[in-house]
Amino acid sequence: MGRRLVLAAIWIEFLGYVLWLAPLDRPYTWTFARSLITLHWGEINAYLLAIFWLMGVWPMIYACLMFADGQMQPFPAWPFFIASNFTGVICLLPYLLMRQRNQNFDGKKDEWLSWLDKRSTGVGLLIAAIALIGYAVITGDWADFWAQFHTHAFVHLITLDFCLMGVIFPLTSLLDDDMQRRGVYRSKWFWAIALVPLFGPLLYLCWRPTLLSVETDLKQALPGATLSS
Repeated sequence: MGRRLVLAAIWIEFLGYVLWLAPLDRPYTWTFARSLITLHWGEINAYLLAIFWLMGVWPMIYACLMFADGQMQPFPAWPFFIASNFTGVICLLPYLLMRQRNQNFDGKKDEWLSWLDKRSTGVGLLIAAIALIGYAVITGDWADFWAQFHTHAFVHLITLDFCLMGVIFPLTSLLDDDMQRRGVYRSKWFWAIALVPLFGPLLYLCWRPTLLSVETDLKQALPGATLSS
């Protein structure tokens, strides 16, 4: 209950802050969007560009935990995942607030869930994050980005959104439920993963054991057995 109250407070406060600043009413937002769509990325500070694309990495991290969990929830995870790619924590937090804790997986992995469950998916996300951060550090202008953070609502909010993605991660029950589901939960491991922003969750996705489906469990229990459709 304590976690839910904190997450609810974050969601209400950030939603109100976004509505108050109204980034879509600011000319810079559309200038950024035009430069992004027309591939004039050289006109965008590398720090901002990196954060923008990392805001696509964060929803994928959550997706790798949400979709296995979502099969046992009374509502699907995919609408929240899709919306979070555009709005960040504003549309992600409602799922985290409504979901029920679950440490079991009783379903069958489809292609999408199988892909999310692969360690190679975690490795790909880790490489992308390292490349984006390296690009920002090498080519970006930190002083200019810091000035934009204080003067442009869009830059201000997307940066806060990026930071909140990391802040809420240890407050959710997604990680500990996923670790329990895979039989690897240890309190010290949980905190080592959850409290390292971005890279803790990414390294977990690269390391975690494969999630076994009902079909896999049955095949292992009965070698040579086949499941009728």
